[in-house]
Amino acid sequence: MITRVRRVTTACGLAATLAALAACGTPQAPQPARPAPSASSATPSRPPTLAPGPAGLTPVFENGPHRASDRTVALTFDADMTAGQGPRAATGERFDNPRLIATLRALKVSATVFMTGRWAEEYPAQARSIGRDPLFEVANHSYSHYAFTDDCYGLPTVSENRMRADVERAYGAFREAGVPDPMPYFRFPGGCYDRQALKALTPAGVTAVQWDVVGGDAFATDADAVARQVLEGVRPGSVVVMHCTRSAAPATERAVRVIVPELRKRGYRFVKVSELIGDAALSPSRPSAAPPATRTPGTG
Repeated sequence: MITRVRRVTTACGLAATLAALAACGTPQAPQPARPAPSASSATPSRPPTLAPGPAGLTPVFENGPHRASDRTVALTFDADMTAGQGPRAATGERFDNPRLIATLRALKVSATVFMTGRWAEEYPAQARSIGRDPLFEVANHSYSHYAFTDDCYGLPTVSENRMRADVERAYGAFREAGVPDPMPYFRFPGGCYDRQALKALTPAGVTAVQWDVVGGDAFATDADAVARQVLEGVRPGSVVVMHCTRSAAPATERAVRVIVPELRKRGYRFVKVSELIGDAALSPSRPSAAPPATRTPGTG
């Protein structure tokens, strides 16, 4: 579920192109996907992660280095579906957004999709297609989309002793759907975390990924307002959070059709979160892990 927040939290002109792409690719036979890697299993081909934070806690990444000479921005999309929303999907509610994925493909925009395990179970062909497209990378948004703290925008709560299992269950759902290489990145549902949650996830070896620009697309119907909010907030190295959930973020695809050409006009190039984390890990002045917080502005 996309949660409401107190803050104000793309048709490439060719209908035929979008219609052809909207199926999100042709399903293929599933291939094994690796589980969340542990912090001690680094290999030369392992995706970049940040070193553990203070006291060995899970590191938190919010944005890349702000280098005006390197105008990069990462668009991220949360594919939200909670563990209890199966009956709503069965009656026709759509938690996917194939038109958005088709538009990103038509515009050749790299992006990171933070997917819940329940979403991957509901839409396995789409999950597999996104995961096998070199434009995209799939990251973990939990299995259940339950909160990892109390008082997180009304979401149900995962107990501390189930937090790691919930994350690992999502990787299992990606593997079953045929996503070949899910990334070792995790986004907290609702953006809510605290020291206890960071400690519980340390053995999973993931880097927690937040954001510094809130798209404001949750429940929004004004695509221009969403685009304005993103364009006003983006700086070099920004991570933008939006959603890939048709029923609860219906304006996102139209907003992306405004955002992408305007940012390109400003000299920005679109990258995946992994590139920003790689840059940050190599930068001597990389941002430190964000301090533990009960919640962060935005939605997940």
